[in-house]
Amino acid sequence: MSDQQPAPRSVADRLRDALASVRASAARRPVPWIAGGLAAVLVLGSGGAVAVAAATMPAPRSSASPVADASTSSTPSQSTSATATAPASTPTPAGRAVPKDVPGPTALRTCTISSAASASGLGAFEGYVMNAKTGEVLFSRNGDKAAQTGSVMKTLTTATALAVLGGDHRIPTTVTKESGGTIALVGHGDATLSAGGATVYPGAPTLGQLAQQVKAKLGNTPVTTIVTDDTYWNDADAWDPTWPVSERTIGYQPNVTALMVDGDRANPGAATSPRSTDPVGRAGSLFRTALANAGVAGAANAQLVKRATTSSDTIATVSSQPVSTLIGQMIPNSDNTLAEMLARISSKESGSNGSAVSLTSVYQAALKSYGVDPAGIVIKDGSGESAANAVSPNFVAHLMVQVQAGAKGLGTLANALPVSGQSGTLASRFTGANAVARGKVHAKTGWIDSANTLGGYIDAADGSRLTFAFYAIGSSRAAALPALDAVTAATYSCGSKLTGS
Repeated sequence: MSDQQPAPRSVADRLRDALASVRASAARRPVPWIAGGLAAVLVLGSGGAVAVAAATMPAPRSSASPVADASTSSTPSQSTSATATAPASTPTPAGRAVPKDVPGPTALRTCTISSAASASGLGAFEGYVMNAKTGEVLFSRNGDKAAQTGSVMKTLTTATALAVLGGDHRIPTTVTKESGGTIALVGHGDATLSAGGATVYPGAPTLGQLAQQVKAKLGNTPVTTIVTDDTYWNDADAWDPTWPVSERTIGYQPNVTALMVDGDRANPGAATSPRSTDPVGRAGSLFRTALANAGVAGAANAQLVKRATTSSDTIATVSSQPVSTLIGQMIPNSDNTLAEMLARISSKESGSNGSAVSLTSVYQAALKSYGVDPAGIVIKDGSGESAANAVSPNFVAHLMVQVQAGAKGLGTLANALPVSGQSGTLASRFTGANAVARGKVHAKTGWIDSANTLGGYIDAADGSRLTFAFYAIGSSRAAALPALDAVTAATYSCGSKLTGS
């Protein structure tokens, strides 16, 4: 073996040999030739390798005729034409996305009621304000904290009654005929039933109307016993233990029984008039007088007995004004009696038992139908008299969005709300510097010993409509009322630009 190496060949010779080898391989095996050809070329050096690769690149196979690709790849002219590079196309940029609805500018909220909301007259203040149209929360200070509502509760009672009973519902009072000269006066919660003289409830049905019907049915048959039946609900919880007894003795609230006359007022023509401890017994006595006046035999000396009637033979019936009318009498004057009646009747007609204990669940179910969330509210009565009621300003403001829109019959409530400086319990309010909001605030007032409240909606100075609830807890009424008016008037002036907490 000799250590001497043969003379090196020229680059041109090596290129020719490699090209011949690649062509022969491509003719035999059209697919794998590329790898083999490239491997052969790589040994030649960088300059020649590039040239060979370009010269030997076959045309792509046709999916329709793979055999034709193999035959044409062996032809130099076709191999060369396959290497022609098409000019690169310039991609067309996609169009820029443009939103269909471009929001307009949002007004800056720069107006504050912080000073008015910090007045000492508001005590432990809770407040919540919303834009009724947009749902935006404009102000909240302890707004999610549930607390006593005072008579703002009557707005919840109204909404519940409208949901359960409907505005056209009328409350009946009936008389049944039992055996042996006994008849029964049966109450179903109509506190407006009147003795027939002056009354704070215009258009109320009367005992005289019932007595005339009884006379027409009985003729000369004597009446020996008059049963008074208030068992439509159990009167064991007729008086809430958290209510001050003075509410009855002064004349703001009666015992809550299903049978009474003129709201059990000593003076039927006065809204505030002392109430008795036995509204059912008083109703029986007044009915006995009405029967005697109608000429019913034996009625003047008939015995009064309190129990449930044993008969379904109805011989006389009268009905209250529609619930919508009763709401129009209750809300402007903040009538506690009607509120308690509507609460208990709503409980009974919803399938519950008419008790005070049932009210929380009854209200929650009814109020949910308006699209608001009543979770967590606590309802002890229909009037708001109890300090144990618990409803947040947040909830009241959200309910008022539905009220001002008149949703599902709530226009009845909207139309009944007192108006600042003009009607109801707001007629004498909003004076002095607060007079700027007279005629613009539609709201229910509330007052118990521990709280003064206001909740409703405002037609603000900038044309927006706001819903709100303000609670002044723990301060005196003398201090709370002007402070509530001031913070409400400030809210009116700010309108939708209100900000802060």
